[in-house]
Parts: sequence; structure tokens; C-alpha cells
Amino acid sequence: MGLLDFFLEEFIEVIDWVEKDKDTVLWKFPDKDANIKYGASLTVRESQVALFLDEGRFADTYDPGMYELITQNMPVMTSLKNWDRAFKSPFKADVYFLSTKTFTELKWGTPNPIILRDPEFKQVRVKAHGTYFIRVNDAEKFFTQFAGTKPILKIQEIESALRDIVSPKFAESIAESGVSVLDMVSNYTEIGEKVAPFLQDDLTPFGIELVKFQITSTSLPKEVEEFYDKMTNMNMVDDMDKFTKFTTANAMEKAAENPGGGASEGIGMGMGFGMANQMMNQQMNQGANTNQNTGSSKAQSREEIMDTLKQLGELKEAGVLTQEEFDSKKKDLLSRL
Repeated sequence: MGLLDFFLEEFIEVIDWVEKDKDTVLWKFPDKDANIKYGASLTVRESQVALFLDEGRFADTYDPGMYELITQNMPVMTSLKNWDRAFKSPFKADVYFLSTKTFTELKWGTPNPIILRDPEFKQVRVKAHGTYFIRVNDAEKFFTQFAGTKPILKIQEIESALRDIVSPKFAESIAESGVSVLDMVSNYTEIGEKVAPFLQDDLTPFGIELVKFQITSTSLPKEVEEFYDKMTNMNMVDDMDKFTKFTTANAMEKAAENPGGGASEGIGMGMGFGMANQMMNQQMNQGANTNQNTGSSKAQSREEIMDTLKQLGELKEAGVLTQEEFDSKKKDLLSRL
């Protein structure tokens, strides 16, 4: 093999990109410092764009199709290189392929809860997650403003870079929507449509198009969810007396499971005192009903009062009642003996 044959083998005659994975957005053709042969074949497949750079400067851009790299098909390169006359020598150029397909299922989420003014709960914290779809619609902008001269760029890098853009735009849009957190699920589509234009304004300078934006889930603080569940349960209960007794029994059971928790930890401030009142009222009502049936003038028997004291003592031991609450009720009951 002669020296001329050796150099001829170093010339690039076929330029194309066969995508090996679905995550690559930008890929640099590996020229290995070789020269592109004049008249070489360039193949650009569907959902691809080929970019030619001359010494770091943008030259020609090629949409899907097959091209013969001659001066007639390289107008910008011809101008940059001053190839106004016939040119048939090998040349140097950096060649990049860019995927223009739609990349789906990119994830977004609010790293911290968003504080919203809510018509139902006044002020509430909300966290949200979702997905969005994007595509590159301006190859030159994307290359110069975002990708740079990396030999390869994956969609995960774009997803990571956009994370700090997507979440704030969602926060702005949800705050302006005025939708109650109780109605948020039924308005996912509407909210997503409001977020999209805000987000597109920030993506356009990078040559990126937002194809779709959607919310997949929202979550509220635990106490708000519990309050909402109680409201739902109350709306479903016809007999409020039975419902009250049921919730009281549940509270007592939880307190018994956590005897050292204290009233504020196990059930909530004031709940233990309310339960004590309810027990006393219940005992008094029972005594009153008994007196009406028997005609007795005694409002409440000694046995009933002692039984109530015993139950209050159990609540105190379980941590439902504080010592002060117990003493107050004890004094009241003993005064009736």
C-alpha cells in the first residue's frame, strides 16, 4: 500500500448517525481528525438535523435527506472558506447530529411545599409532581445557547437543567389560578394549560418547544388531609350522636396505645377535656332519664358519680386528661355527693 492510498483511507466518505439509544439529543460525528472528502455522502434521517461548523462557526444545516457534499450543497461553508471557484480538495469541519423528536415523560416536582392562599383553608402548603414533553425546534439556538460543543448530550442532562425552571413556573401559575386545593384534582388539565405558556417563555431562548405539560399528583400536609377526611365522614353520617361516640371511642383507644403521649400529642389540645365533658353529660343524661322513669328526686346516684370518677381516672392514666383537667372534674363531681 502506497503513501497515497494511506491518506485516501483517512478521508471520510460517509457521514450519518444511527441512534443507538432513545436518550441522546446531540451527537458529534467522530472524525478522528480526518478530513471530509469532497463529494462525501451525508445522510440525515427523519427526526434529525445535521449541523456543520467551520472552526467553531456555524455553517450549513441539513434537514432529513441525502446530500452530496459539494460546493452547491454547502453555501455557507463555501462562503466561509472562500470556495467561490471550483473546489475539490478534502476539508475539515465539525459535524453534529441533533435529534428533533419529542422526548416524553420528563419528570418535574416541587422540592419544597408551595404556600398558597386557599378559599377553604385560608393558607395551605401544597406539593406537586408531574411530567412534560419537549422537542428541539431551533437547532442553532439550542446548540449555541444550551448544548455547546459537547460530543454527546443526553435528555437527562436537559431534564436536570430545566428542573429549576419548571417548578417556579408551576408555583406562579397555581398561585394565580385561585383554585381551592379541594378542587385541584379536577382542574389538573386546566392548570397545566395555564402553566405551559409561562414555561414556554423561558424555553424559547434555548430553542426548545414545550409539547405537553401535565400534573400527575398533588399532596397536602397531613393535618389538612385528616381534616378533609373528617369533613367527608361527617357529611356521610346521619346520626351525629353515634358519630361523636364513635370518634370518642377511637380517641380513647389511641390514647391507651400511647399512655405517655399526653393530651396534646395523642389527640390534640382540648380534646381530652371535651371527652371528659361528654362523659359527664352522658352520665347526667342517663341519670336524668332514669329519674324521669322512676320519679326519683335524686339527680344522679352515688354509684353513677363514682363510676364517672373511675372512668375519668382511667383517662388521666392513659394520658388523655391532664392532672388539672382531672382535678377540676373530680371537684365538680364530688360536690354532687
